[in-house]
Amino acid sequence: MLLFFLLGLCACKKDFLDRPPKDSIVNDNFWNNVSDIRLYLNGLYNDCIWGHNQDPSRAPLNLRGSHLAYGDAYSDNASYQGQNVNVRMTEAYVVPLNDDVNGWDWNAIRKINYFLSNYQRAKVSTDELRRYAAEAYFFKAWAYFRKVKIFGDVPWLQTDLNVNSPELYAPRDSRKVVMDSVLMCINRAIEWFPEGTKADPVGRINKDKAQFLKARICLYEGTYRKYHTELGLNDANKWLEEAEKASKYLIDAKRYNLLNTGSAAYYSLFSQRDASIRTNTEAILGKEYSLTLKIGHDLTRYFQQNNHLGLCAQKSLIDEYLCADGRPIYIDGTPANYIKNPLFLGYGKWIELKNRDPRMTQTITQPGEYWSIFNQSTGISDITVNGIIYPAISFTGREHSGYRFAKHWLGAKDLIDNASGSTQSAIEFRYAEMLLSYAEAKAELGTISQADVDLTINELRKRAGFDFVKYPSAKLIIGNEPKDPRLDAIYREKLKVAPSALIREIRRERRIEMVLEDLRYDDLMRWKAGPLLTVPMRGMKFTAELQALYNGDYASGKVNPVTGIKEIAAKATLNSQVFVDDEGFIILKPKSTNITNGILPWADYMYLWPIPKGELVLNPQLKQTAGWENK
Repeated sequence: MLLFFLLGLCACKKDFLDRPPKDSIVNDNFWNNVSDIRLYLNGLYNDCIWGHNQDPSRAPLNLRGSHLAYGDAYSDNASYQGQNVNVRMTEAYVVPLNDDVNGWDWNAIRKINYFLSNYQRAKVSTDELRRYAAEAYFFKAWAYFRKVKIFGDVPWLQTDLNVNSPELYAPRDSRKVVMDSVLMCINRAIEWFPEGTKADPVGRINKDKAQFLKARICLYEGTYRKYHTELGLNDANKWLEEAEKASKYLIDAKRYNLLNTGSAAYYSLFSQRDASIRTNTEAILGKEYSLTLKIGHDLTRYFQQNNHLGLCAQKSLIDEYLCADGRPIYIDGTPANYIKNPLFLGYGKWIELKNRDPRMTQTITQPGEYWSIFNQSTGISDITVNGIIYPAISFTGREHSGYRFAKHWLGAKDLIDNASGSTQSAIEFRYAEMLLSYAEAKAELGTISQADVDLTINELRKRAGFDFVKYPSAKLIIGNEPKDPRLDAIYREKLKVAPSALIREIRRERRIEMVLEDLRYDDLMRWKAGPLLTVPMRGMKFTAELQALYNGDYASGKVNPVTGIKEIAAKATLNSQVFVDDEGFIILKPKSTNITNGILPWADYMYLWPIPKGELVLNPQLKQTAGWENK
């Protein structure tokens, strides 16, 4: 039965590759003018720019829902509802025969190559042809970059294939060959796009967007080669220099600025709707949704009800936020005797959120703000009317860590009521990431100056709301970086070596600024920091005060005699709905059958993912990813 099934797959695969793409018109009747070219390319926008759309599942972790909002559920930033971790993150994962959501899918690249084989037939000037071919090269670079992140070595397909193409049965090309080709594609896109002024972030791809993608690709590849020395690729600096130049291009262009709309500017970046993204000074590439055009998604509804992934933050993320003075929660000492920052109030009834980086309470809901005082039925957000709804911290609860996200939350009743009709904007590329890329590339090259830090890290902190006058130490100063004995100890335990203080702070800034934007997992992979995923998954400290709040008396709401505010907290009993470690912190997924004590496993073969076994049968020249041969 297996043999007949695989033979059927082989026949289907050849036929599939020989067909024109479904979204094209018969070749002989197409490729006449600019309208034909634009029409064809429009399909690639949907394939490659994911935004908040739920389907299809995103590779390699089979993620459904907005990859921006939910992608960090597979990192040390967040946790999602349900007792078991995605099996792909554990030693229980078995390589499947076939898997159409792990990334070994060539549909988008087939479409791109088909375009590149035919676009020159249109009766259009050379300059205009190149301008649109640049879009295809941009998408080819992006599509292949995603594949290399997952598999490392992959086949490089130069043209669209037919049933007689030898490439159908070729081995994987080396990472070096493929990434050199990716760099060629993005460089050609940049060359062929005309110079111009700032483009609409939801408009067509342009030179700025291509420079952004180049910076992201080159920073990833440069750091991957630097830290993954087992690859034997000793040209990391070449890639880091390219990342520096591409990000500096966008900085020097002065077409973008950090959005600064007041005390909650950071939060407001991710809670815009309809056409607001078009005037967002920080957005470089994004997606606009429209009820008029019946183009929407379901993020707003799911994020309010939290019934999709039940997303909440891990203690690992909470502890990494700086205090308001720019220093960590522990400023000296050893693991057995840390010296606490005077501004850090410890752990209690969400007191750990106070006196911290201003982005913290624009990312994590402090009870008394955002969704905790919002009534979905009425659309009213008022603490005196609705009281405070505390997180559901039962191990089966939606906010099981006690730290529910505010970032991406939008209290818009009409969008929440409209299921898949949300028009909340999605930002794929934003200027803040370019500032971080520039700082990191220069720091890794050893060429960073204080002026560079002021231009990037300190500008981000200024926008966030740090008070540099009250706390001069809130600025990052080269040579005067804060001590962080807690974080350095984690690095040494998990990675055997801690990065320099400056690299540590730049990585911290990236984690905090870009949380819930689907970058953290990739960052851990490129830094060869996968073992950081084994830091125990923990939530808030279940203190006596919190045990009293969750003892059942507040399940239907009870007025706090001190504040006069009604408080609502679903019952969660210690050792029944809540389980804690020796220090009293909530263990996430305590009843899991595929991890123990809330601790993920790690092995270095997990930096890359396996090819489905069926593909190896179809093409014996393909070799399984190292480490996955017997899984």
